[in-house]
Amino acid sequence: MRLILFDRLIEKRINFHPLALSRPIFELRCGISTLADKLIAKLSAGEVACFVPPYMAPAYKATTDRPVNDPATLQGDDLLLVGARVKGGELTTATVGPSRAAVDADGEVLWVRIAKEDLHKLRTDSIDALLDSAKEVLPAAAEPPAAWNYVWELVLENPAQLAADFAAADRHGIEGQIEQPHAIRGSRNDVYVAPGAVVHPMAVIDAEHGPVYLDEGVEVHPFTRIEGPCYVGKNSVLLGCKCRAGNSIGPMCRLGGEVEGSIVHGYSNKYHEGFLGHAYVGQWVNLGALTTNSDLKNDYSPVSVVLDGRTPIETGSTKVGSLIGDHAKTSIGTLLNTGAYLGAMTVAVAGGKLLPKFIPSFGLCVDGTVTKGFGKSRLYATAKAAISRRKSVWTEADEALWDAVYELTAPARDEAIRRGRK
Repeated sequence: MRLILFDRLIEKRINFHPLALSRPIFELRCGISTLADKLIAKLSAGEVACFVPPYMAPAYKATTDRPVNDPATLQGDDLLLVGARVKGGELTTATVGPSRAAVDADGEVLWVRIAKEDLHKLRTDSIDALLDSAKEVLPAAAEPPAAWNYVWELVLENPAQLAADFAAADRHGIEGQIEQPHAIRGSRNDVYVAPGAVVHPMAVIDAEHGPVYLDEGVEVHPFTRIEGPCYVGKNSVLLGCKCRAGNSIGPMCRLGGEVEGSIVHGYSNKYHEGFLGHAYVGQWVNLGALTTNSDLKNDYSPVSVVLDGRTPIETGSTKVGSLIGDHAKTSIGTLLNTGAYLGAMTVAVAGGKLLPKFIPSFGLCVDGTVTKGFGKSRLYATAKAAISRRKSVWTEADEALWDAVYELTAPARDEAIRRGRK
């Protein structure tokens, strides 16, 4: 059976912005791995293909060895098509039995099993045609699986996912180097230090309330405290960091100050003091010294988030920090409100008070007012300089992706700029 992961350009994608502006939803990190990794592991899939929004396909192809947006993968085999929002633990019955489609209450196809002999009944020239015809022709599954609905749900579920992923990895022990003196609290069976990782003297690993996984090449500087559950990705550096419980940190990050219950996708910097709590941070983000977000309201009421620049959405949780898109930058002393949204390629400059809860992609926010800034060419030049520091290269596919994101986010940005001019 061939597994096909799909992420269609539908209205619900905005629920995962700004993180999903530049990547498929199934490439979002939660726990130690991505949503795609969990789906593939759950299904023990050997052959995997992907379908993503067309504007991001060329850039995404450069990051994976799987076929991307190839109609040929829709033919010639038994197929299991799984939507990007589906939770990995909910597919135990989808791989067996007759052809059928799981559709949610809003009519969205979440997964489809298609036996090879039934393919001739369906349109296979595109992923949209196949899913739409499957919805029309195939019997309905007994009930749709549980699915992710908003990006902050990944943050809230991160501690549990970390524990589950650590157990599934079944790795523990010290294969790297921990220098003396140090302290490990809790069971050493709940600690894994991978080969090439180095923990300097005067660091604390606290696995009393959850596991700690330090991946290859991680460097932990003195006076860092890491509380589990926690995952630190390859070649990341913790510089005297108060790494509180519930963090997933991707590769090549630089973190200092206090970080709690957050997901940082990779190649991002928060090197200095300041608090980051219950936040989701994309790639190539730089948070200036003393940048701090609120993740709890003074009255302890549930946090709301604005995803479209207009309509607040109740999260149902009292703990939600910031959603920060790829290549966002904050100045020193930036203060982010509870449930703040910083779009991709934003620049936020501190003004001595809390910034607006919604700063659109490619916007420049100065003294609480959103302007169009210096244009995307200057932002691209900064992005090129930033990724070159990690030995990466800005490609034509990257630029085409960000040009598309610029157009996609123009309505919310234009509206925010108009409000700022009044």
